[in-house]
Amino acid sequence: MIFIISTVFVIIIFMEKGRVHLRIRGFVQGVFFRAGTRDMARGLGLTGWVRNMPDGSVEAVFEGTEDRLKTAVAWCHKGPPGARVSNIDEKWLGYTGEFSSFEVKYGFG
Repeated sequence: MIFIISTVFVIIIFMEKGRVHLRIRGFVQGVFFRAGTRDMARGLGLTGWVRNMPDGSVEAVFEGTEDRLKTAVAWCHKGPPGARVSNIDEKWLGYTGEFSSFEVKYGFG
């Protein structure tokens, strides 16, 4: 009688979570930047918010896995059709888990 014993290796990958705060400048209002950001973030499974600022910029906070955050930041450097991004200030922060979805905020501050 022959017994064959096989070993199954289980690899668990823990994706590091984080948070990034962006201030996006350029021609970024009136071009569906917030709606595009919301749709992109939801598609990536990110949480947070996006809003217009009185100085004409757009501000956004994303939380999720670092690889998806990097994808979101890359998208924001281009934006939707019609946008012209000239500069993005990025602040990488620790994950808080305070958001349950990704939303567009209305109003300033």
